[in-house]
Amino acid sequence: MTFVKVCGTTCEEDALLAVAMGADAVGFVFAPSPRQVPGQLVRDIVRRLPPEVLTVGVFRDDAPERVVEVVHATGLRAAQLHGRETAQQTQWVRARVPVVLKSFSAGHPAIARAADFGADLMLIDSASPGSGKVFDWSLAEDAPAGQRLVLAGGLTPDNVAEAIARVRPFGVDVVSGVEAEPGRKDPRLVRAFVGAAKEAGRQGWTSDADAPYDWDQP
Repeated sequence: MTFVKVCGTTCEEDALLAVAMGADAVGFVFAPSPRQVPGQLVRDIVRRLPPEVLTVGVFRDDAPERVVEVVHATGLRAAQLHGRETAQQTQWVRARVPVVLKSFSAGHPAIARAADFGADLMLIDSASPGSGKVFDWSLAEDAPAGQRLVLAGGLTPDNVAEAIARVRPFGVDVVSGVEAEPGRKDPRLVRAFVGAAKEAGRQGWTSDADAPYDWDQP
C-alpha cells in the first residue's frame, strides 16, 4: 500500500480529517510559509492523533539542535529536513529523532548520494515546495536503489495514480493539491487523493523493495 503523507496541516480539524481518510502521516510546517504553525498548537494536535500515524515536523535550514528540540517538545515522531542540510547534519538529527525524511529538489546532484544522509525516507520535490508545480517525473526515476522514495510536488487527486505508476515510489506527499485555500484542506480532495494513491498501491504500482516499515524500530 502506498504511504501517504498529508502536509501543511494547520489545525486539528484537518489533521483528524487526513487520518480519517486514511493518511499514514501528517506534516506540520515550522519553516517560513503561509502554512507555518506554532509549536504549542502542534503539540496539542499531536496528542489527539492515533499513535500509528507518523507525525512530521518540516524544517528548512534550521540548526540541527533546534530541530531535535522542537520534535521532542511537541511530541512529533519525525523530522523532515527540507533545505540545504548536509549529510553530517542529517545524520546528527537522525541519531536523536526516531524518523528523518530528507528532501531533495528534483534533479539535484545530491540525490545520487542520498544514502550518505542516513535518512529513513528521501523526498523528491519541485524546486518551489508548496507551489503546486509538477516537475518532470523522469528526474525521480533514477533515485538510488534501496532508498525509500517519497514523491512530492504538484500532486493532486487527478495525477497521483499516474505519478505512482511512473515513478513507483514508496509514498507520496501532498500539500496544495488537497487544499481549499492555503493552509486549509478540502475534505473531498483529501478523500479523493488518499483513495487514488492507495488504489495505485493495490494495483502493484509501488516498488517491490518498499515493504511495510515499522517506524518504531531503529
